[in-house]
Amino acid sequence: MPDAHAPPQELPVTSGELRDCIVLAGPELAPWRCARFAWKEEAVTAIEREQRVLELDQGALVVIPGLCNGHTHMGDSCLPDGATGLTLEQGFFRPDGFKYRELSKIAREQHLPHVVNHLRYMARSGTVCHVDFREQGAAGSELLREASRITGVESVILGQFTGVPFGAEALRANRQPLPAEARGELEAILEAADGFSESTMNDLTDAAWWEIRELTSRRGRLRAIHCLENSAYREVSMERTGRGDLERAIEVYDPHLIVHLTVADASEIGRMAASGKTGVLNPRANANLGLPLPPVRALLEAGVNLMLGTDNGMLNSPNLFAELDFTYKLAKSQYGDALRPDPLAILRMATSNIRAALGPAHPGCLEKGLPATFAVLDFRQPHLRSTRHLPASIVTRVTPDDVLATYRHGRELYRRQDFFPS
Repeated sequence: MPDAHAPPQELPVTSGELRDCIVLAGPELAPWRCARFAWKEEAVTAIEREQRVLELDQGALVVIPGLCNGHTHMGDSCLPDGATGLTLEQGFFRPDGFKYRELSKIAREQHLPHVVNHLRYMARSGTVCHVDFREQGAAGSELLREASRITGVESVILGQFTGVPFGAEALRANRQPLPAEARGELEAILEAADGFSESTMNDLTDAAWWEIRELTSRRGRLRAIHCLENSAYREVSMERTGRGDLERAIEVYDPHLIVHLTVADASEIGRMAASGKTGVLNPRANANLGLPLPPVRALLEAGVNLMLGTDNGMLNSPNLFAELDFTYKLAKSQYGDALRPDPLAILRMATSNIRAALGPAHPGCLEKGLPATFAVLDFRQPHLRSTRHLPASIVTRVTPDDVLATYRHGRELYRRQDFFPS
């Protein structure tokens, strides 16, 4: 399998520097006015700090870590807004959900350009990496890998079975291991992908989850799952096994990433925090489907490591700046005051919090010697140049049009025509 974490070899490596700029440095993303920010080939070579800065009067170039989109389904980017007017079940559940019916009709040569275009939009939006729940088995993972190779945006690919391997009776009995055909498909998926995902814990039996856990652990692959997207996830799991889907996921499957948590109660949030797992929130997608919004405040206060995702291409553009803005204001509403949360706590969900989930190959921050993976924002624009709170403006006011360039491992994924680094 290709190394998903390696730099995009087909894009030329660059070297360059910016002078008199602002850099959000270190895992805490502290904003520093810097005499010089420089990179040579794949690594940052200089961050010459002068003083901490919060306000601007005349604007500046602002360097932030490249953003990571913690949860996507890029396969259905060919169906923008196709889920409008559909419920979660009608749009996204197998075997008859709209997404699966439509994906079965599209040929690879038609599908690939849609995915490539959406990855290029990610790069234009400052995003360098995304974690994708990829449908369509091994072939779906291979298609996304090709799109990643073309664009240079890193796709951390979590493959999914082409169909649910069990009938309703087997799922209710909750004893049967993976059928031989599904086991063979799992082996093929793990050759093509970086890990495994399924829609819900209710799609497989506990015996099957144990098998997947064992095989992915042996192969060094990632595991992820949707949990508590609505109350039915918990209720079906309780009916079949006597445990909610989050409890089952942690105990049986041991995923690295747990996505959604929109209806998590206090007990489940406590369990999530105690587990040390990373939660991935997708507030815009939840809102678009008329689902409850995630308890951002409670998860932050419990100390859960959180990432942000834009979820299905059918529901949202993969624009993390829009997700940051929505999440920050949602969290402020839940706190109920003007002081909390710190906007940098929200920005870390798309940057430095990635390390706890994906490891040191994804530091999500900028320091000398770390990968030159960053975006340059144009705070000389009229709507940004006089900010009184730089982190808040990054989270709430920056749009893709304000991104001058995006680099991953020193390779240029996107550069606006009027931007010329030294």
